[in-house]
Amino acid sequence: MKAELKNIIAMIIFGTIGIFVRNISLSSGEIALFRALIASIIIMIYKFIKEKKISFGELKRDILFLFLSGVAIGFNWILLFEAYKYTTASIATLSYYFAPVIVMVVCPVLFKERITIKQIMYFIMATIGLIMVINVKSIDKSNNIGIAFGLGAAVLYAAVIILNKFIKNVTGIDRTLIQFIAAIIVLLPYILGTTGINIGSLKPNSIISLLILGIIHTGFAYCLYFSSLKDLEGQEAAILSYIDPLVAIIISVTILGEEITLLQIIGGLIILSFTLLNEINPNNKERG
Repeated sequence: MKAELKNIIAMIIFGTIGIFVRNISLSSGEIALFRALIASIIIMIYKFIKEKKISFGELKRDILFLFLSGVAIGFNWILLFEAYKYTTASIATLSYYFAPVIVMVVCPVLFKERITIKQIMYFIMATIGLIMVINVKSIDKSNNIGIAFGLGAAVLYAAVIILNKFIKNVTGIDRTLIQFIAAIIVLLPYILGTTGINIGSLKPNSIISLLILGIIHTGFAYCLYFSSLKDLEGQEAAILSYIDPLVAIIISVTILGEEITLLQIIGGLIILSFTLLNEINPNNKERG
């Protein structure tokens, strides 16, 4: 299978996550826990079939940042799943895709990277787009809570991207597997101390949705995604990544029957356009 097709399939799969999360009658934390657990098993099976082993010598050098990024991934999922509960899948996804803008602002401070006039303009325009998505005239408290959760997830995803910049020796699917295991280690006691484990009470449709989320949307899609990256240029991968939010918006409106205003659509397009322009900027040599 060509790298471009692998990446496109992965992005389409990611874009449909909202449908299945809404069908799982568990807390967001428990969904995140079992997503990481199921996906870890799938990735380990994939590595066994491919006869690829993890180099534990290299792993030790990056273990702290791998663990911290894994924790951020776990709680990032929780906030994103909460966003799906309070607002539409399209608005949750567009709020979540503000993460690259956060990275754009933070990296010059942390890594002493030069920020250009173009990047400042991209940040301003993306922020205007976010304001349009939020739709300040809205009085729907539930919708605003969902947007807040989506932005919280964006902050944590930005943290994952930044932490990954410190990981030098573990790459690709190995990095993801260790991060998922770290997420499991932290989420398990968190769930036991809050909602508890309630998977035994799930109905068949919820079980099927949870398995699809873990196997297809995480294990399978991540394997496709990372196996495609080695054969794609950075700019090409950046462009293809925006299939995910576009699919999420289409699914939200056509299948879930959720409403989105013209103003919010324009705002979403502004966010995606200007973050994409920053991603494919030839001056951006280092990627998260």
